[in-house]
Amino acid sequence: MEFSFDQFTKKIHINASIEKIYECWTTIKGIKSWFLSDASYTDVNGIERNDEETIQKGDSYVWKWHNWNGKEEGTILEANGKDFIDFTFANDGCKVSVELEEVNNAVLVTLKQYEMATDDKTKMNLYNGCSCGWTFWLTNLKAYLEHGIVLNEKQFDLTDIPEAGHIFVNM
Repeated sequence: MEFSFDQFTKKIHINASIEKIYECWTTIKGIKSWFLSDASYTDVNGIERNDEETIQKGDSYVWKWHNWNGKEEGTILEANGKDFIDFTFANDGCKVSVELEEVNNAVLVTLKQYEMATDDKTKMNLYNGCSCGWTFWLTNLKAYLEHGIVLNEKQFDLTDIPEAGHIFVNM
């Protein structure tokens, strides 16, 4: 594998069913359980999906995190209903794919962020920032599904610390 600043891959084994992990990525209820403070999905006809409805190709999303006042908006590029999703991310044209594969009584989750620009600002904010962020959030998903806990910061408000996303490991 050749490393470059225009993409990165993160992998983790999780002891949960492929269906449960897919649900955690593809429903509002699921994604808010381990990742986001709020999320909404709107279908191609402009109708908002309910909390337990699975996302579909062409849906748009708005995501909000704990401890960050911004929001992420994007489009679902692919959602096959079982083990793969692909979406636009980071408001600069890059994409993220999540693939689920059963391996030895566990599920291998492979997250790839790709088509990133390679200027210095993008390398710092996306390659470094998102790579560290996804490492934590995939670990958080594992902790949630295997142990019923989340590790992200909810006790302390970090929104007034501009560099919080680069220095706190559980943002």
